[in-house]
Amino acid sequence: MVKETQYYDILGVKPSASPEEIKKAYRKLALKYHPDKNPDEGEKFKLISQAYEVLSDPKKRDIYDQGGEQAIKEGGSGSPSFSSPMDIFDMFFGGGGRMARERRGKNVVHQLSVTLEDLYNGITKKLALQKNIICEKCEGIGGKKGSVEKCPLCKGRGMQIHIQQIGPGMVQQIQTVCIECKGQGERINPKDRCESCNGAKVIREKKIIEVHVEKGMKDGQKILFHGEGDQEPELEPGDVIIVLDQKDHSVFQRRGHDLIMKMKIQLSEALCGFKKTIKTLDDRVLLITSKSGEVIKHGDLKCVRNEGMPIYKAPLEKGMLIIQFLVVFPEKHWLSQEKLSQLEALLPPRQKVRITEDMDQVELKEFNPNEQNWRQHREAYEEDDDGPRAGVQCQTA
Repeated sequence: MVKETQYYDILGVKPSASPEEIKKAYRKLALKYHPDKNPDEGEKFKLISQAYEVLSDPKKRDIYDQGGEQAIKEGGSGSPSFSSPMDIFDMFFGGGGRMARERRGKNVVHQLSVTLEDLYNGITKKLALQKNIICEKCEGIGGKKGSVEKCPLCKGRGMQIHIQQIGPGMVQQIQTVCIECKGQGERINPKDRCESCNGAKVIREKKIIEVHVEKGMKDGQKILFHGEGDQEPELEPGDVIIVLDQKDHSVFQRRGHDLIMKMKIQLSEALCGFKKTIKTLDDRVLLITSKSGEVIKHGDLKCVRNEGMPIYKAPLEKGMLIIQFLVVFPEKHWLSQEKLSQLEALLPPRQKVRITEDMDQVELKEFNPNEQNWRQHREAYEEDDDGPRAGVQCQTA
C-alpha cells in the first residue's frame, strides 16, 4: 500500500496504474494546461510535470510509494531534484510537440562601435567572434561511446552539499553546483575523454561575421544573427545580438530623425546677412543664406528640411537639419568714437534714462569668478544651512 497518493491524484490515475496509463494521463494534462494554451495555469502545469517526473521513473516511484513526497525531496540529496517543467515536456514530446518550446542555448551580446557617418550612409563591418562549436571528433559525446558515468563527486545529483558551522550548535547547509560535472550529474571517464575537446563536448572556434549597418539605424539598435551563438549538445544554438554603439560627433548631434548643429556667426552677419557652407555626413556641401534684412539673434534656431538622418527602412526620406546660431560679439573698443556715432545712427535708438540728484553713480568693473574672495564667499553661502541648496528658484504666484 502506498503512503500517499497526491501525485497519482494530480495525474488522475490509480496507484496501480501502469507506465502506459501514466504516460497517457500526462500527455493529456500537459497539452491541456501548457502555458502557451493556458497562461494562468502555470502552477498546475508545474505540478503535473513534477508528478510525471517521479511516477515515470521506476526508482523514484518506488521511493515515493514507500515514503511519499518528503522521501523524494530528501532522497539522499537534501533537496528537491525536480527538472524544469518545460524540459520534461520537451523530453516527452521529443521537441516536436505542437506547443513545445524550443530548448535553446544562451544568447551572446556584442557591442559594435559605429560613427554617425556609418549610421547615415550605411556600412558593412566584419566582426571576429569566439564561439563554442560541437566537437566533430567525438560528435559532442565528449569521449568514447558508453564512457559516460555517474559523477563520483556529487553521486549524480549535479549538486554538492556543504555543512558550515555558523555558531554554537548552529549549522548552515549550502548547496552548490558540482565543480566536477558542472551540474550535469554525469561525466566522461578521464581515460576515455576525447583528445580534441578533453571531454568538454565543444571546442572554441573563431568566427567572422559580416554586420550590415543600414542607413538610419540608431545608437543602441540591435542586429540579430539567429543561431550563431554557442553550440551545446542537444540544444539549439542561441543567437548573437550585435548592439550598435555610436561615437560622439564633433559637429552634429542626433535627435531621432533630426540632426542638430551649432554655427558661429559674426555680429555683422547676424545684422546684415550671411552665406555659409555646411559639409554633410555624406561629403556634400550645403550653401545656406540668410534673408535680406533679417536679424539673427543669439540662440536662434533655423532648419533645412530633408537634410537630417535617413529614416530607417525608408532611406530616401530624411529628417531635418536644425542649426542653432551663436552670435560672436566683437572685442572691447573695436571702433573709434567717431565710427560708434555713425553706427548708432543706423541702429534703433537706445533707451533714455532720467537722471536725478539722489542717484548714486557707480563704476562697472570686470568680474572674475575665479577670484579667491568670490570662491570663499560662494562656498560659505552654499554650506549655509539657511541658504538655498540647488540655486535660486523663481517665486510662483
